[in-house]
Amino acid sequence: MNDRVAVVIPAKDEVDRIAATIRACRAIPHVDLVLVVDDGSEDGTQHAARNAGAVVVRHSVNRGKASAMETGSSVVAMRDIDGRPARVLLFIDADMGESAVECAALVEPVISGEVDLAIAALPPEEGQSSPAMATKLARQAITRATGWRPYQPLSGVRCITRDAFNAALPLAHGWGVETGMTIDVLTAGFTVQEVPCNLRGRPIPKNFSGALHRSAQYRDVAMAVSSRRMRGVHAPKDTIAKVAVSQKPGLPYTVNYAS
Repeated sequence: MNDRVAVVIPAKDEVDRIAATIRACRAIPHVDLVLVVDDGSEDGTQHAARNAGAVVVRHSVNRGKASAMETGSSVVAMRDIDGRPARVLLFIDADMGESAVECAALVEPVISGEVDLAIAALPPEEGQSSPAMATKLARQAITRATGWRPYQPLSGVRCITRDAFNAALPLAHGWGVETGMTIDVLTAGFTVQEVPCNLRGRPIPKNFSGALHRSAQYRDVAMAVSSRRMRGVHAPKDTIAKVAVSQKPGLPYTVNYAS
């Protein structure tokens, strides 16, 4: 069993919240490394992160979340110890603050070997009456490709084994990274589970800026989905028909090719 976990936090202009997030992450059992990837911040994010005890690497310009995740995983790999299993990767959003400690619930099923990817199911945003269009598109695409119907397909808070992460490389661009990762990991034969976590990040504002953000989400998810359709990334339809009917919300799911 691998009992070492590295937290990777992609961050851009999060000077106000990054220190609280890091402190909470250091309290998560099995975490022995907290790494912040400062993705072209224009404020003091990198200094606040170092002062809070994190290892910091920096992109001189903003490259996007997927690139920050890949950079983080590469740096963690360089810090792994020869002859020991690679650290489990725990990706956490920089704006989670003190609530980041709730991510401990994602760690146990992964380090125990029960699942390869644990995804945080966050409480719904206050005042949100229905899922955003990007969420609907991601859910439909994942279900079509794998048979799994996730509750929160765009949740970026994830704990994953190194082997499963490598199966998703290269990561999908921008806000499509979560959708692409889920499809790639499941179609590669790994096991996924959503785990309820009482996390509280910064809500998307209900104004023009928020509308632009949701539009960008939809665009990137659509690109990730289209790319995988063109490459034929999906489980066999007859296999999906056999395993999808037995899935239960909140329990591990895998596309069992042997069935």
